Amino acid sequence: MKRLGVYLDERLAAYGFGDDHPFNNHRFDAFKQAFLKKKLESKVHLLKGKSCLREELESFHSSDFIDFVIKKSQTGEGYLDYGDTPAFKGVYEASCLVVGSALDAVDKIMNGEIDQAFIPIAGLHHGYPNSVAGFCVFNDCGVAIKVLENKYNLKKIAYVDIDVHHGDGVYYAFEEDPCLIYGDIHQSPLYPGSGEYYERGKGPGHGLKLNISLFPGSGDDAFMQAFQTIFDFVSKHEPEFVILQCGADSLKDDPLASLAYSPKAHFHAAKSLTTLVHDLGHKRLLALGGGGYNLENIGKAWTAVIEGILQSSADHRA
Repeated sequence: MKRLGVYLDERLAAYGFGDDHPFNNHRFDAFKQAFLKKKLESKVHLLKGKSCLREELESFHSSDFIDFVIKKSQTGEGYLDYGDTPAFKGVYEASCLVVGSALDAVDKIMNGEIDQAFIPIAGLHHGYPNSVAGFCVFNDCGVAIKVLENKYNLKKIAYVDIDVHHGDGVYYAFEEDPCLIYGDIHQSPLYPGSGEYYERGKGPGHGLKLNISLFPGSGDDAFMQAFQTIFDFVSKHEPEFVILQCGADSLKDDPLASLAYSPKAHFHAAKSLTTLVHDLGHKRLLALGGGGYNLENIGKAWTAVIEGILQSSADHRA
């Protein structure tokens, strides 16, 4: 029973900013080669990506901002932000494929076609409703959450982020949202400089968000302790859908950060959250690749996520 869908679509590699950029176009292939080497393709549904509609983007992003990205996409000149994220011709279409693939996974999961999904080039958690930040143009995480709320009327959605960077684009957009249970483990100090422990949400969302920062050099032991806190926090709310942003940049030797996880951290997170959704009865988990700028680590982390999901599901069938 192949109940995990993996988006192994070469077109996703178009979301990248050139060979000399940390978020380059080789990241997809690094994952694909590791995935094939482990012969995981025989254990999952292989899925093609899908582009989103403009009105789906507008559930999270402003119309003026979308117009700005379209214009930059046509010229391919300059930067989309203050200097980290260069424009390129076709960036709008590449970004829409990332968002659309996340929404396709949401639909397939909610309609019972698959139970879980993994998308390697996704999890663009720094994108704001009105601006690009940190290599993230459109925030597929944010759009997916909006669709789960508005199209599927879910009231308890969990977002767990183990990327080395704080998921600020998601946190602040849903800071007051009582439907989003938010848990984030990240390095501090590090870009974007947010995600302090006292940031627990505001208004109706207060107490439904949990941020845990780790010191540079923290490894698996620190992660496991922090993750257990996040897991307990998320579990008690019995979410109807779980999104895992599983950035590979928290592994040891990432060029842009200095945490020191092994792939065991990503395996544990994915397995634990899959066990949770099985125990809750709905099995709904969407894993989004996120960051990661060491190509070897990308392969290790993301195949570990897939193996964790598969292992949990096998345990529940046994």
